[in-house]
Amino acid sequence: MRHIQSVIFDLDGTLLNTIADLAHSTNHALEQTGFPTHPVEAYKYFVGNGINKLFERALPENERTQDNVLRVREVFLPYYDEHNADYTRPYEGISYLLDVLQEQGVMLSVASNKYQRATEKLVRAYFPEIHFAAVFGQRQGVPVKPDPTIVHDILKITGRPVTETLYVGDSGVDMQTATNAGVTSVGVTWGFRPLSELNACGAQHVAHRVEEILQIIASV
Repeated sequence: MRHIQSVIFDLDGTLLNTIADLAHSTNHALEQTGFPTHPVEAYKYFVGNGINKLFERALPENERTQDNVLRVREVFLPYYDEHNADYTRPYEGISYLLDVLQEQGVMLSVASNKYQRATEKLVRAYFPEIHFAAVFGQRQGVPVKPDPTIVHDILKITGRPVTETLYVGDSGVDMQTATNAGVTSVGVTWGFRPLSELNACGAQHVAHRVEEILQIIASV
C-alpha cells in the first residue's frame, strides 16, 4: 500500500499562478491611496505571509504603519474580489496531478495564507471536479503559516497521521510550516521563490516538474 495517504497543497505559487492578479490589485490600491507601485515580478517576494504583510512590504519603508496597511487593505479587498481570476491560472499539469491523486484515493487539502474567502473562491473556480477534504486560507483568530495550526486543523479533518501526510509548497514559509507540523515537505520550483530558499528552509524533497510529485509520493 502507498505510504502517503494525504497531500496538503499551498495555493499561490503551487497550484495557481496568482501573481499578476495580486500585483495589479495591490498596485491599484497603492495608487488609490497615493503610494508608488511596483513591477509584477517584485510581488514574488512580497507574497507568502498573508495580505497584511504583502501591503507592508509593498509600502515605502517609511510608510509601513498599521494605519497605511489598513488603508491599502480597504481598497484592495473589493477590487481583488472582482479581479482575482483575471490572469490567474493553474500551473501546467496541476489539474492532471489532482485528478490522478483523487483517482488513487489520496486525500487532498489546501492550506493558504490567502484570506479564506478568496481561497475558497479560487479553489472552487479552478478545480470544481476535485473533492478537497479541507480548504483553509487565512482565518480570523488563526495564526498564519509558518505556524502549524492550519496543518493541525487539516490533520484533524483527514484523520491521517503526520507520517502519511505530504505538504507541497513553493516558499520557505511552506517548508517551515511542514517542519513545524512534523509532516514531509516538498518544495516546488515553478512558483514564486528560488530553489535556494526552499533548501535553506529545510525542504525534504524538491520537484522541478509537476509529475515529479507523483514520483516523490511513490518513493516516500
